[in-house]
Amino acid sequence: MYDKYHLAYPDRVIFGSENRHDLSAWKAVRDKEFIFGQFIWTGIDYLGESGRWPSRGFYSGLLDFGGFIKPRGYFRQSLWSEKPMAYLGTYPTPGKGSVSQMQDVWSQLEAEKASNYQEKTPSTDAWPIWNYYEGQLIRVVSYSNAPKAKLLLNNKEVGVVQNYNDETGIYFWDIPYQDGVLKVIGMDDNNKEICNHEIQSSESPYALKVVAQDKSVKKDGIAQIIIQVVDEKGVPVMISDNEVTCRIMGDGQLLGLEASDNSDMSNYSDNVHRVYNGRMIVYVKVKDENQDGIRVNFTSPWLRSAEAVIKTVDL
Repeated sequence: MYDKYHLAYPDRVIFGSENRHDLSAWKAVRDKEFIFGQFIWTGIDYLGESGRWPSRGFYSGLLDFGGFIKPRGYFRQSLWSEKPMAYLGTYPTPGKGSVSQMQDVWSQLEAEKASNYQEKTPSTDAWPIWNYYEGQLIRVVSYSNAPKAKLLLNNKEVGVVQNYNDETGIYFWDIPYQDGVLKVIGMDDNNKEICNHEIQSSESPYALKVVAQDKSVKKDGIAQIIIQVVDEKGVPVMISDNEVTCRIMGDGQLLGLEASDNSDMSNYSDNVHRVYNGRMIVYVKVKDENQDGIRVNFTSPWLRSAEAVIKTVDL
């Protein structure tokens, strides 16, 4: 209705106030000067409006429950960003009998479930995973704002160089799986590299690793800690769902563990939780000043443990 109402009210401010994630809704903003922007439902996953069981929340956000950027967040970045960027994700190549890779509530409720369903456009929910069966046909997708893109597997070019597809906004290749490093290179019109992104196969889960944390917070403040399951070489194990136990030593309180799995119905206040995509964010409240710091210990059966230390500061 943009054109109709702009014609009727040429001086009125117009924007998309609750757009879905459709590419057509974005193109209207991009291509029509009289539309100043759009608000997308929704920016971040939230509890409630959960659709069919098992689901604890609304799952169409650009960010997940823990604030991590989801694949569709990177897709949206490829549409908005003026800085060259590329993201790489994968899933088994769809075909007859497959179902949509989209996991948000709308898609769950609206996706065709008939045996003859075939994916119409590449998914915007492709996770950066490169662990499959040898020879399995995999759909590799890249969200990038580069004019061209090529795909490398173990430093060898696979598939063909592709030009940006404005109908889908997504590059994709169907290739047989092989262990190693998968890399997409975004290029300008002169075939010069301007951006890239790579993912690689992981081995078995080996250890827990603290990959980010608040090292000091004030009294009554909240520290955030991110842990990741890695293999023996330190490569993130994206397919890991190991159960992790969190213990706090010192004057701190565990507020919650969040791995962002929409189907996980465990208690937020419990100190045991499974990672999702191999990671988890932890929230710890610092209850008092403690010069020695609060030790937050993470353990999981058969994995090497990890520990974070939080210092309190007078701010």
